[in-house]
Amino acid sequence: MNLIIDVGNTRNKIAVFDDGQMLYQDVYTSSEVKEALLYITVHFPKVDRCIISASGKLNENDLALLKREYKVHELSHKSNIPFENLYTTPTTLGVDRIALIAGAALKFPKNNVLVIDAGSAITYDFLNSENEYLGGAISPGLFMRYKALNEFTANLPLLKSEFPKTFVGNSTNNAIHVGVILGTIDEIDGAISRYKEQYADLTIILTGGDTDFLRDRLKNDIFANSKFLLEGLNYILEQNND
Repeated sequence: MNLIIDVGNTRNKIAVFDDGQMLYQDVYTSSEVKEALLYITVHFPKVDRCIISASGKLNENDLALLKREYKVHELSHKSNIPFENLYTTPTTLGVDRIALIAGAALKFPKNNVLVIDAGSAITYDFLNSENEYLGGAISPGLFMRYKALNEFTANLPLLKSEFPKTFVGNSTNNAIHVGVILGTIDEIDGAISRYKEQYADLTIILTGGDTDFLRDRLKNDIFANSKFLLEGLNYILEQNND
């Protein structure tokens, strides 16, 4: 059995896989690591391998604890990956993006795939039908956009995501929602259209924390899968079983 740990910028995800099937998943904070691992030990005693993807900061004590319990693989640009990485700065490619493209290679072989991860940041990652990773784009996520408007201005409030009823904001709060939400949706739809101009047979995956909020509001046909990164990490762990 495989233990999958994704250390993100705002939250940590944990999952257990057996023979390619996800048996368990949960979200926990950095202060809840010991409780999360105790649950795994009690309920999934056959787990013997672990992969860690750390986009955020991983506590050294927590890492040491994991290494005492399991055979641990720390995902990096040196890991054995199931695609050809043509990124010109491979050492700077985020491990979360590596995992997402691994998921694309697993689920959609010989397809042109655009993976959109709507989390703290919105990332766009493209794998072509020749199994080559070409790169993509990075932009601020929904919360980051709201927070930036609040922090870098004197009077604008910090709001939570709310879909505007009209594209004309008739109050300051509504104007912020229009700018953030509709601006993000237009950005995503525009990026998809740009890829479709060159790759007509394009498969589009939407994943990340804001998947449920965004998926029904996009114009383009997409596969929404909030577990896509975890599935990619499990695939990489299987590729690095040494």
